[in-house]
Amino acid sequence: MGLHTPRYKGLLGWVDARMPSIMDIFEAHIANYYAPKNFNFWYFFGSIAAVVLVIQLVSGAFLAMHYKPDSRLAFWSVELIMREVQGGWLIRYMHSVGASFFFIVIYFHIFRAMLYGSYRTPREIVWIAGCVLFLALMAESFFGYLLPWGQMSFWGAQVIINLFSSIPVIGPDLSTWIRGDFVIGDATLNRFFALHTMVMPTVMIGLIVAHVMALHDVGSNNPDGIEIKEHRGDDGKPLDGIPFHPYYTVHDIYGIAFFFIIYFAVVFFAPEMGGVFLEGNNFIPADPMQTPLHIAPLWYFTPFYTILRATTADFLPWLGGAVLALGALTYFTVRGWRVRLFVAAMTALAFSFATVHKVQLDAKLWGVILMAVSVTILFALPWLDHSPVKSMRYRPTWHRVLLFVFIAAFFVLGYFGMEEPNPMRNIISQFCMAIYFGFFALMPWWSRMGTFKPVPDRVRFTAH
Repeated sequence: MGLHTPRYKGLLGWVDARMPSIMDIFEAHIANYYAPKNFNFWYFFGSIAAVVLVIQLVSGAFLAMHYKPDSRLAFWSVELIMREVQGGWLIRYMHSVGASFFFIVIYFHIFRAMLYGSYRTPREIVWIAGCVLFLALMAESFFGYLLPWGQMSFWGAQVIINLFSSIPVIGPDLSTWIRGDFVIGDATLNRFFALHTMVMPTVMIGLIVAHVMALHDVGSNNPDGIEIKEHRGDDGKPLDGIPFHPYYTVHDIYGIAFFFIIYFAVVFFAPEMGGVFLEGNNFIPADPMQTPLHIAPLWYFTPFYTILRATTADFLPWLGGAVLALGALTYFTVRGWRVRLFVAAMTALAFSFATVHKVQLDAKLWGVILMAVSVTILFALPWLDHSPVKSMRYRPTWHRVLLFVFIAAFFVLGYFGMEEPNPMRNIISQFCMAIYFGFFALMPWWSRMGTFKPVPDRVRFTAH
């Protein structure tokens, strides 16, 4: 009959006989993919992120059926969805709450990687694909933020797009190109709608596939940071691994069930979260002639926005001093005269751009640079961490303290980004900036310091 001999019975056997590649993928990446047996709570968030993506794609598709990407009609089409379309309020709130939950889940996912060293060898490509996916998610959220065409959407987009104008030479033209016009209007709204609904979801799905494929090629990390592929039985299967299906499919369904309880509790009882998930100003139609008293992006951008806002002219001398100190430390650490010459030249250049009057860059431009670096520095994490062990379980206690101080500084930056600036908040923000960048910049040194615990040969497993 020309059919492939099925490996399954019933409907699966019928599909396997006619399209065996589907079942090959299922076996390679689910049924026969061996994951460490000591996964814990922190490993729920990868699967939850996939669930949230599906929620966003489905709810976004239904919203797009009624949304009008027109500057005169966009706001009122959202009102129509909320008030007239049957179940429209639920779909809109699922989408808006889902956007915030997406970032909550991703931030937990990143924290778990930092806690257990999941970015270390041999998972550099997994980490890089994840970081690119994080940037794509930020872009997707930014494009979608303008679509409701409320006051905060309009002016938040205005502020972010205007940041590009601070780039020397190409800045003004780049800002105009992004807007599609000299001001935010129909052209901007239409291109952001196309990018939000078609381009970026496609890019994100491709990046997720790349992320998962890279992960399954090298295998998953675990809380002990031990490579389970190094210990195999006579059958060639990892001794400390178990098949992803059915064990971790059931495990993840358990975690996803708790996620849905929290998610729908917010959707039904607090979709605006006191103005954090949906700002009050976004229920007012966009008015290009009236600027809100306080403009701030959505909460998941506020840590990086605070870094931008706290980079003032009086902060630049401190920045120059930090650059000089880091350059000197690096100079006396590296070997080879060529490398030292390069470090000295780059340090002198950065110090001049921060402090020397004739060549000093504008504080606004420095803010944009530091904001960009605060996100992209994650890409360098596999090469900054020189610890002899991966997991925080086997590192000195003060390493964990440093990590949690870093997380606390990140939270403070995020909170201040939602509040109106004042001198005291600005000083605290600059201090938290120093902690944020110092955590990464000094990692090559502090990650090697202290007394490390011996790492066991096999993973430790405790039922949970």
